[in-house]
Amino acid sequence: MKTSSLGRMLAGALALAGLMAVEPALAQSQPQSQKIENPVAVFSGLDKITGRIINFDVYIGETVQFGALQVTPRVCYTRPQTESPLTTGFIQVDEITLNNEVRRIFSGWMYAASPGLHAVEHGVYDIWLTNCKRTSTVPPPEGYDGPPVEQVTSEDQDPLAGPDDGVDTILAPRPKPFQG
Repeated sequence: MKTSSLGRMLAGALALAGLMAVEPALAQSQPQSQKIENPVAVFSGLDKITGRIINFDVYIGETVQFGALQVTPRVCYTRPQTESPLTTGFIQVDEITLNNEVRRIFSGWMYAASPGLHAVEHGVYDIWLTNCKRTSTVPPPEGYDGPPVEQVTSEDQDPLAGPDDGVDTILAPRPKPFQG
């Protein structure tokens, strides 16, 4: 009885080892998820003194000041809509001290899906990545050379409505002829 149970254990271990050897090959054969490089990173910032949360757009490579913090996104990636969402960005945050010195307090990846784990927590200000996008109502900075920015349509214009023909009257439908 000991021999047969030992044989089954050995056969099971060999099968598991074979599966583990095949698994990396399967993982390599699956396509990598496609990353979309976006020109704009969207942040939320909390001012702990006033209790206000402010959302702001920052172009890749641009530095924007939020309170005593300077935020500079280096890359901002999303995935296509056909894949599970994942928004990441490599961000650098500097603090302007009371002596007017610049001190780096954060340099790393932020994940929009887990802002509590990957945010900048400062004594007065908190900053976290919320999204990456292809357009912004804020014009790009002078000399911007990051990923291409898509054209922005004004908020009062429906991009699917087509051109305005200048006719403001809406024709009422004609009544159906009497059938009887």
